[in-house]
Amino acid sequence: MITHPEKILFPDDGISKGEMAAYYESVAPLMIDHIRGRPVTMERYPSGIGAKGFMHKDVSRGFPAWLERVEAPKKDGVVHYAVVTDARSLLWMANQNTITLHVWSSRTPDLYHPDICVFDLDPSVDDQVMLRTAAIALRDLLDELGLTSWVKTSGSKGYHVVVPLDGEAHMGEVSGFAHHVGQLLVKRDPDRWTQEFAKVDRGQRILIDTGRNGYSATWAAPYTIRAKPGAPVSAPCTWEEIERGSVHPRSFTLRTMAARIAASGDLWSNLYERKRSMQRALATLRKLSP
Repeated sequence: MITHPEKILFPDDGISKGEMAAYYESVAPLMIDHIRGRPVTMERYPSGIGAKGFMHKDVSRGFPAWLERVEAPKKDGVVHYAVVTDARSLLWMANQNTITLHVWSSRTPDLYHPDICVFDLDPSVDDQVMLRTAAIALRDLLDELGLTSWVKTSGSKGYHVVVPLDGEAHMGEVSGFAHHVGQLLVKRDPDRWTQEFAKVDRGQRILIDTGRNGYSATWAAPYTIRAKPGAPVSAPCTWEEIERGSVHPRSFTLRTMAARIAASGDLWSNLYERKRSMQRALATLRKLSP
């Protein structure tokens, strides 16, 4: 049951908590397959996006006994993360005024071996041509490494490019691999791409952010809403759409996703059927960047 469904979470658009919950219920059959078993950090906005929200990780107290959780060690203790297993748990998070679900790259019961590698393209300026060029350059480099990649809008400023893995590589190996891929991409075009995290050091270049692959690091879940005006959605898209320039990072919203899904279905539906070993790609990467 959604409490206070009339509460307005997106004041400029008149989008209520009830409308947001209805969206999550509608996409649950698609979304859950991509996030099942992944520890979730909830980005909550009890007063809507017009006020400051907060990140919520630990659910060790005051939460329903049926909600599945996983203990993740941290320095001097553990964090009890909520885990989405079904529509009920997804709607429970929505009822906590959770607008965005941020998830790990690994799943229970093995949090140390990711089943996905994530690249976050974060532009410094609004240059859609350069952003598309960066995404395609990354895709082509991953192709050189023998890895099939998939793309989605971030719902914010950039794109997320992901590679499904067989789960054999340790998280540290995956994180190191992603960093070296980013390093090679930057080496090939240092005037447009960067790995400098500080904005003051980026200039107008696009950050190839590979930090989403470390322990406890997160990325915006597929089909999650972002806490931005218009309620944009981080939605799977195709490489053809990227090449044509027919999508941009905020193309899809809470109110347009129903038509999108009706027309295209889940564009990531067979993503995990294409999972690959990272070891052969790593050997190729070493040859390309000795």
